[in-house]
Amino acid sequence: MKTLINQLDLSEHIEQFQSFFSRKHALYIEGDQELHFRYIKELDKLEFKAPPKVADFFDIKGHLKKHGVLNFEQVFEIVKIVRYFRYFKNRELEGLIGEWMEKFTIPETFLEIEKYFTNDGKFEENLDENLFRLSQRIAEHKNNISGALKRMMSSSKLAGYLVDTQIHFINNEECLLVRGGFNHVLKGAVVGRSTGGFFYVAPDTILKSKEQIRFIEQERETIFYEYAKEFSKKLYELQPFVNFIDKEFTKFDNYQARVLFAKSKNLQLIKSKKDSKIVLSDFIHPALHNAKPINVDFSKNILMVTGVNAGGKTMLLKSILACAFMAKYIIPMKLNETKSHIGSFKTIKAIIDDPQNVKNDISTFAGRMQQFSRIFEYKSALIGVDEIELGTDSDEAAALFKVILDDLIKRGQKVVVTTHHKRLAALMADRDDVELMAAIYDEEQRRPTYEFMQGIIGKSYAFETASRYGIANNIVNKAKSVYGDNSEKLSLLIERGSQLERELKQKHKKVDEKLDEIHKKEYALKEQKEQLFRELEEQKAVLRRSYDVAISEAKNAAKAGDIKEIHRAMNKANKKLPKQMQKEDKRNIEFKVGDKVKYHSQKGTIVSMRGKDEATIEVDGMRVRVKTKHLKHTQIIKQKPTTNLNLHVEKKAGLKCDLHGMRADEACEVLDKFLSDALINGWDEVIVYHGIGTGKLSYAVKNFLSAHPRVKKFEDAPQHLGGFGAKIVTL
Repeated sequence: MKTLINQLDLSEHIEQFQSFFSRKHALYIEGDQELHFRYIKELDKLEFKAPPKVADFFDIKGHLKKHGVLNFEQVFEIVKIVRYFRYFKNRELEGLIGEWMEKFTIPETFLEIEKYFTNDGKFEENLDENLFRLSQRIAEHKNNISGALKRMMSSSKLAGYLVDTQIHFINNEECLLVRGGFNHVLKGAVVGRSTGGFFYVAPDTILKSKEQIRFIEQERETIFYEYAKEFSKKLYELQPFVNFIDKEFTKFDNYQARVLFAKSKNLQLIKSKKDSKIVLSDFIHPALHNAKPINVDFSKNILMVTGVNAGGKTMLLKSILACAFMAKYIIPMKLNETKSHIGSFKTIKAIIDDPQNVKNDISTFAGRMQQFSRIFEYKSALIGVDEIELGTDSDEAAALFKVILDDLIKRGQKVVVTTHHKRLAALMADRDDVELMAAIYDEEQRRPTYEFMQGIIGKSYAFETASRYGIANNIVNKAKSVYGDNSEKLSLLIERGSQLERELKQKHKKVDEKLDEIHKKEYALKEQKEQLFRELEEQKAVLRRSYDVAISEAKNAAKAGDIKEIHRAMNKANKKLPKQMQKEDKRNIEFKVGDKVKYHSQKGTIVSMRGKDEATIEVDGMRVRVKTKHLKHTQIIKQKPTTNLNLHVEKKAGLKCDLHGMRADEACEVLDKFLSDALINGWDEVIVYHGIGTGKLSYAVKNFLSAHPRVKKFEDAPQHLGGFGAKIVTL
């Protein structure tokens, strides 16, 4: 794995990610990946503090199993985990995380251990009367030592020998710094020499106090050991609890590291799907800075990348393999998570470096053949091969690698290849399961654009690249003449022929898709017509029943003969008529594409519909999505020429939308209308307040903004504008 990480330039990214772990873990999380990802996404909705650094429990559990005695540092490692889970449990969270925290029940026996430790892991000596008394005695002796040393420094006899008036601490001994000849006035032991040749002397007068301190310290250590034995005995009985929190913290640590790393770098969390499809949208390799986002559809078995030298082909290959690797281990990355799709692969293999090795007497091509021979051993593998033709004749290589790639396709492998072999690309281009992609070259600027176009074979631009990197023009021109016009024309014909063939296939595919779409629409219209006919018949039946009831009431009134009774019966019959239904039908206004409508104070035209409740309208060249309940039918009347006075006012950020207290569905509807109004009024930046709370509303707002077609970007607001509880949205 380490070799693959280095090959894909992910070392720094992985190291930064691993620094968020509380203790060392493998990248892969053992168990149900779908369940792990659900927990990670739920945790991502919350704001929480990172757990403390914690040691591995391997030695701790081993000592407990053998009735060993743990030291206070080992006991405190267990205390730290329990206290962190209690912090989460006390928040009384809902959902998946809340259910998880409910599983943690802290035994009363453990609370008797925990109370003896401060937040920084020190032993609470005040809880033990003997320890408290011994600590006071040590403090008294230290004060005596300090007083004795100060009296010595003020002595007139010693003043001539003192270098300074400070108490030094050398080799755990309190000392005075004196000059040579001090033994005439001071009795003590030399514990060190200074760089200036002076002596550090521990006076004999304080030795008695030091001996007393050492004796007291031994008493303290005896008491501490008794406590350690008592704690270990209780923890031995709590081994199931210790094993449980150790296992659960390992899972939690894997989850929180991914969530906090993603938040710190503004990265996205994505997990591999149960297929082999790869679609990347706005992916940026973590090793690149200020890079152009990568957009690639690698749904087929083979992706063959051609084009200009130094145009980004190798980095594209590394990016595809890197995203598959990071999705497999749920490592945060930079991409559009809503538009991207990354499949799952048991093995990810990169053939990138030159395998030539002088010591083993192996050539480049021979080394490549060894690497390819191992590929056939894998199943469900993603393979990346850089410069596939490396080290041998191009024509022979084209034939050889075509057959190799054909066989890999049969085995179900997924392979991305970079090559300058137009012949190999042309041989593979006629397959439906092969996707071509070319690095684009800007001929006017005479430099690669680091962008890619799917469906074509690209030129290598070897002569242009040589010139760009300092080869003299006369040498490049001479090389062009040696290459010859015929070779150039042949390359162009290969490229153009392959491009035309693929364009024709794509056009046929689009025509077939449109025919299928027309058939589906025809069937849907037929179904709709039948449904409307059934509804019409039902309405007729309702009206017929209402009419019969009304007639019956009228007849009863006529039979009564009494005028007042007739009126009362007629009024009763009148109420039976479906007048209210008719009024409601009149209010049920329908809209269709092309209708002229009014949205608040703006007039526009409907350009598309999504069901009956939503429409996209065009207002002054801008398209916005609105609810049909906010629209009114109108006609745009040509106005007479008038003189307009336009006042240009600079528009600034500050338009606000407050979603506090709303449900997710309600908030999305309000936010949708708010963004539509902002776009019509010309606002280019707005602020949305959603608060922090449980994180559900923040999560819903984030997903809505990510999917909105008119939102360029969004980010957390500065602290003075709301911080994590608000989003600055750029339209």
